Amino acid sequence: MTTPVLIEGRAAALRIENLDTDQIMPKQFLRGIDKSGLRDGLLHDLRFDAQGRPRPDFVLNRSSHADAAILVGGSNFGCGSSREHAVWGLQQAGIRAIVAPSFAEIFHSNAMNNRLLLVTLPPEAIARLMDDADDPSANAVAIDIAAQTLRSRSVQAGFDLLPRHRRMFLDGLDSIGLSLTHQAQIDAFAQAHWARAPWLKDVAATARTRLGRT
Repeated sequence: MTTPVLIEGRAAALRIENLDTDQIMPKQFLRGIDKSGLRDGLLHDLRFDAQGRPRPDFVLNRSSHADAAILVGGSNFGCGSSREHAVWGLQQAGIRAIVAPSFAEIFHSNAMNNRLLLVTLPPEAIARLMDDADDPSANAVAIDIAAQTLRSRSVQAGFDLLPRHRRMFLDGLDSIGLSLTHQAQIDAFAQAHWARAPWLKDVAATARTRLGRT
């Protein structure tokens, strides 16, 4: 049996087409060498004015949507540069899923490989979902990953996932963890490869030894 994995929570509508990764995570927040502190940079120029004051009209600054776990966005969400920091910042801010009519390809790969769920629905369903999200009394969304269904007050829809992405969410794996489930096959391939071409094994170490370097 497939174990159900549910993502449930408040939704917030970002009525922005072509929201790019430079807007999601501005360049000044990319200076660190780890993933920490990116929550502060998320959508910074949309959340704050030039003096650093929160913009009261921005949806995630409203008390009714401050703890949103699901974003409903416009088409081509995540276009622009390939910065993975955009995904990490969304996750650090508590975002677990994004629903939109379409996503930029690299952002889609970065998100799904880090287990930030992306759900693609038709524009008419997105419009109804945004209207639900704007209503504090109706902005709850439930996403069943095992069944591949989404439900809000006005929307009940199915969505598609690649089998490997579905497995990653159901088994709690990122892309590295998924690769390691094939460790035995990887080891067997490596041993067979080196048996056919032993001169290719540990080439760097062999070269250093021959050059008298450690």
